[in-house]
Amino acid sequence: MTKFAFDLVGFDLDGTLLDTGADLTAAVNHALATRGYGPFPVETIRPFIGKGAQRMLARALQESGEQDEALVDALLPILLDHYAANIAVHTQPYPGLIDAMDALSARGVRLAVCTNKREALARSLLDQLGLTPRFAAIVGGDTLGPNRMKPLPDLLLDMVEKAGGGRTIFLGDTDNDTLAARAAAIPSIAVSFGFVPCTAEEIGADAGIDHYDELVPLLERWTV
Repeated sequence: MTKFAFDLVGFDLDGTLLDTGADLTAAVNHALATRGYGPFPVETIRPFIGKGAQRMLARALQESGEQDEALVDALLPILLDHYAANIAVHTQPYPGLIDAMDALSARGVRLAVCTNKREALARSLLDQLGLTPRFAAIVGGDTLGPNRMKPLPDLLLDMVEKAGGGRTIFLGDTDNDTLAARAAAIPSIAVSFGFVPCTAEEIGADAGIDHYDELVPLLERWTV
């Protein structure tokens, strides 16, 4: 069996591991509706996902012609409560993910998650999908307290430490992910199927995949 160059493979969550777009859009629309705004289709909200719920909500309000920070603060708890109660209605792993994780685990590679989603929400979602036991560490946007989210390297470094260390690579779908990886001196892979379609070059990743079927062969060819 080919020896991997990596001991640990880390994943962003929204737009990388899981297509959470429909459930997040439903939560945004629920919050907006309490003030007479929206609703928006999933295609409008998808590009707003990945930099935290507050940023997602603020951008949705901007689409409604509203730029009131106090309104964002007022609606955020409504959004989060609705999302927490309906977190896995439509969310699914991306095609090929489960097989790729099985193949990595069979080779002794550890898996971990580093997301800007709040840790409790990330754990709840992974629990409901039966995926939590697969990960050596799950780190969320509030794990280290305020102002420590990606693109800062803090969460990613915490993920590596909690997952047991070793040679690590990180997968993501935005420049938040690649910037955090670069700052942490960790190589990165861009997934093109996330919420904002991208190439590795566009977000500064070291490589890219268009489907999870490509992940294990790519890592088998990787040289340190």
